[in-house]
Amino acid sequence: MSRLLLVRHGITEFNSARRFAGYSDVELSAAGYRQVERLRDRLVGDKIDAVYSSDLRRALVTAEVISSGHKVDIVTCPELREVNYGNVEGLTFEEISRLYPEVAESLTNFSHRLKFPGGEGFEELVERASKFLDKLKRHMPSQTMLIVSHSGPLRVLMCRLLGIDLRHWRQFRLDNASLSIVETYPQGAIVSLLNDTAHLRGVDE
Repeated sequence: MSRLLLVRHGITEFNSARRFAGYSDVELSAAGYRQVERLRDRLVGDKIDAVYSSDLRRALVTAEVISSGHKVDIVTCPELREVNYGNVEGLTFEEISRLYPEVAESLTNFSHRLKFPGGEGFEELVERASKFLDKLKRHMPSQTMLIVSHSGPLRVLMCRLLGIDLRHWRQFRLDNASLSIVETYPQGAIVSLLNDTAHLRGVDE
């Protein structure tokens, strides 16, 4: 059995303001640092054999803080980046609705053909994030891997690992600094923990 610790990065000012942050390399907010410190403390006693992270700062810093108590290098992976929102980077949904109503409609109704002007489409995100799974094949079945990324890629990985249709992509809720655990076996994968944020009780946003 391989054990995958799937972590969404800590909260940012963009998250707090509900602004779309894809390739925008925003930093963790002060609350985000407190969140990932709590998650570090939660995982300090866990065995972690490898750490993979998106190369965007909010994810990479999250990975650095969590893995600080473990003697393991962080492998940065551009394929774990959030979707490139293109022209709608930094906008709120209300602003997108006003400036790009067709994009807002696609977001609301969710179409696999969703394409962000000047950025990526959903199918491009799926193809990119799915390539990451090849890296996991090089590990022994008994190892535990920490994967720090963003909501979009992590949900793609969940669908791929569980072998379910990507139309269920939006049915996974992954909050900032949440921990999900997927155990992989030759017969398939099992979710043993999903979107757990018990370690964040008392942390102000």
